[in-house]
Amino acid sequence: MIITAGIYKGRKLLVPEESITRPTLSKVRMGVFNTLYSLIGDFEGKSFLDVFGGSGVMGLEALSRGFSKVTVFEKNLKAANIIKKNYESVGLKPDLQIGDSQKLIKKLAEVFDIVYIDPPYKSDLYEVILQNSKGKIIVTEGVSRLEIENLELLKTKNYGGKLVSFFKQK
Repeated sequence: MIITAGIYKGRKLLVPEESITRPTLSKVRMGVFNTLYSLIGDFEGKSFLDVFGGSGVMGLEALSRGFSKVTVFEKNLKAANIIKKNYESVGLKPDLQIGDSQKLIKKLAEVFDIVYIDPPYKSDLYEVILQNSKGKIIVTEGVSRLEIENLELLKTKNYGGKLVSFFKQK
């Protein structure tokens, strides 16, 4: 897997075992960041939270494209070690919080410009995470029809079978 754009474009990244994570495909990552750019413009000075870090690729894509601050949550220690190695490979130290995303999100006081949510398949984590997310724009992979009272659906995109939805706080 490689970073698709920005200052780290082309850098190869490690991927945790398939049973632990499912990394976001490059065409999905490109689509997500292109849509985000159309919604918020320049990424400079903006913050990004990756709620289920996996390999760390979404956070690294964000940093590569100009986001100033990225925070990553990851529960699995093997995946967290891969995230650390991937950040080190581009000369960075991650703002990595290891633990249960449902608990970590509730403790956050900071409002992020972008919150990216891509939990494990067939999980029931979307609603809890969405209800407690403090993000100006919230991106979910895999779901669009949730009724969360404080969120408004901006758009839904299908990238080769991967459904990605963009919400904003009401």
